[in-house]
Amino acid sequence: MIFWTVRSRSIVAALTLGSVGLALHDQFPINTAGETGARPLDVINLNPGHPYSVSSNSEQWRFDEYPPENATGNLIFDTVHSLLQHWPNTRYRNGHNIVPGVIPLGTLLYHGTNGSHTIPSGPEWTSTDPEHSMFFARGNGNGWHLTLAATRPLKVLYFDGSSAAKLSDGTMDMQDIVVWGEPRPERCFDDRDRIDNLCTWGKEFGIDGFVRMEMDFEVMLCNFTAGVEAVSFLHLAIPKDERSFPHHTPLDSDTGARTFEVLHSGSWHNRYPGETRIMLDLTGLISTYDTALAPSLIPVRAGLERCDHRVLGISSDDTSRVMRKLIEVITRPHPVGSGIDWKTLTHAIVDRYADRLELMQHLLNFTSSDSQELLHQAKLAQTQLRVMLTPYLLYSTIVPSAVTSGVDASHWAFPIFRLCATTHTSSMINQIPLMTSSERLLLTAVEDTTREICRVTANMWANGVMSGLDSLFHVEREVDREVTRLLNDWRQDIEKLMSWLDWSVWVKCRPACGTEEMCYLPSPRPRRHPPQNLDDALEAKSFADQVGPPLEGQAIAESPFFHVTLEEDFRKPQPRCIRRLQPYG
Repeated sequence: MIFWTVRSRSIVAALTLGSVGLALHDQFPINTAGETGARPLDVINLNPGHPYSVSSNSEQWRFDEYPPENATGNLIFDTVHSLLQHWPNTRYRNGHNIVPGVIPLGTLLYHGTNGSHTIPSGPEWTSTDPEHSMFFARGNGNGWHLTLAATRPLKVLYFDGSSAAKLSDGTMDMQDIVVWGEPRPERCFDDRDRIDNLCTWGKEFGIDGFVRMEMDFEVMLCNFTAGVEAVSFLHLAIPKDERSFPHHTPLDSDTGARTFEVLHSGSWHNRYPGETRIMLDLTGLISTYDTALAPSLIPVRAGLERCDHRVLGISSDDTSRVMRKLIEVITRPHPVGSGIDWKTLTHAIVDRYADRLELMQHLLNFTSSDSQELLHQAKLAQTQLRVMLTPYLLYSTIVPSAVTSGVDASHWAFPIFRLCATTHTSSMINQIPLMTSSERLLLTAVEDTTREICRVTANMWANGVMSGLDSLFHVEREVDREVTRLLNDWRQDIEKLMSWLDWSVWVKCRPACGTEEMCYLPSPRPRRHPPQNLDDALEAKSFADQVGPPLEGQAIAESPFFHVTLEEDFRKPQPRCIRRLQPYG
């Protein structure tokens, strides 16, 4: 028996291309002499007799079929595309995924101590970049810094989002489910209990550590003598620590430089490929955006903006289901799955469409009272739409010269929509029996995402053709009278599509930062005493609420580089350029 979740717009509905397949066959008269039963594209994904196929139905490819209101395929797609990237996980800091992974043999991890020359005997925090850990190797002009190397692959679990940010509004919900069986926002500062309990839980399953992110990526390492060895434990010359909250540290101080470099090292992982020293296994992805896994969160999210999504409110039944799946994933005796590179697939799709959709948005952000200028702009946009769809524009396409009453004016373009939507996934049908449940979730997310991209762009292009704007598919029409309405419709279509996709590649500093600047996305923290500069913001919690040195990972994980005062900035961090040189800020 094959366990396969069938959804209304599943891949099987996209595989039988019907007339498209016949058209392709007619266009490519390949000589197949000597190949028994072979003909162009007569393969399983175009074969209506295949057990996973369904009959072609043009109603499945109508341009007026919108994504369901509570659909999460786009959210799953984007969170998977964003895994281990600093920028998108700062923008949407409340993680919804747990992903198993490994840290490869030979990978270096770093740990700074506050005057101690002793290797930790229990769980502690390590960093993937020394700039991060050296922040904790502090003293009066010196500090101890430990470098470790993995002596075998280290088994880890990754919590996405800003999962090391100690906020009560959702950053630690997924960890809390593992540690305490439910989100506990009131315990957001209990990181010592959190790391101890995570490691105690994970010991049974051979988990070596847990990967999180805030200013940079960190590994909560459970045992400093298992799977790692000391490369060095150095007594470093470090500028005198000038942090003394609530007194202000000058922005041009050496301490300010150390503080900034923590942020700088995190920025190295802003975009794809992100933090490459952790290798994730997407065949074991666990997502609470999976509506079959966590259906209780559907009404919790209803009506909320994405920045307000969190896991608080998940039912006990769904929590149990999440934990059962997690344990199933981490106790698998050997590798499983189809072998499909899902990470590369999602990035290929984003690479193909991101800048083209952004260019379309730019072209349509245009107003003029001159009809000829509007017509020129519309033709530029039409050409770009055709560029996006060129791999799917069949030579056999026949555009009606006029709209017949009672007939869908865009019916002729449905095969192009169908080809565009299914090209990335149609060949995967043979792999479905080998896919894990996580992979089938990923497949559906890719399908949903490409379908909506292609539905919108193919419909826009078809409307442009029927308005007489396309030089390749010419239709006689009085263009001038329609162009203003068409541009307005296109502008709304692109804005809605890009809002639905919500890719973080479109969030950037505009204009671009200068050579001595860095584009930075702040990650807010609970407001206590408003800091006045970068160092106060970074150390507000540890100095105001603690006596003595902060726990490893706490000083940075609890506070951002800049204090955010506006509630909207807290919910939706906005990029800004900051100086890379003294004075910082």
